[in-house]
Amino acid sequence: MKLIIAIVQDDDSGDLVETLMESGFRVTKLATTGGFLKAGNTTLMIGVEEEKVDQVISQIEEICKTRQQIVSTPSPVAGSTGVYVPYPVEVEVGGATIFVVDVDKFVKI
Repeated sequence: MKLIIAIVQDDDSGDLVETLMESGFRVTKLATTGGFLKAGNTTLMIGVEEEKVDQVISQIEEICKTRQQIVSTPSPVAGSTGVYVPYPVEVEVGGATIFVVDVDKFVKI
């Protein structure tokens, strides 16, 4: 048994959960916040048999595409203390961070 932990952008989570559940996978969804952009993420926990790990990962890859997004980032004004002027920065968002963990013991109650 494997535990797949996938951290995805909120924009992708609804479609991903729906796709996984339609394929017969059980998914636990946790609301999380990313540290870099302070934006909402979703952490999904999916318990699967070892032979189905690749199927889950390919569904995640299909839904969670990376894309460019413009965000405003505060930057200190030169020579000033405590004064910030926002400026636009293009960053890559989306995709997924996936962890696959061996589960030695699995008990379903």
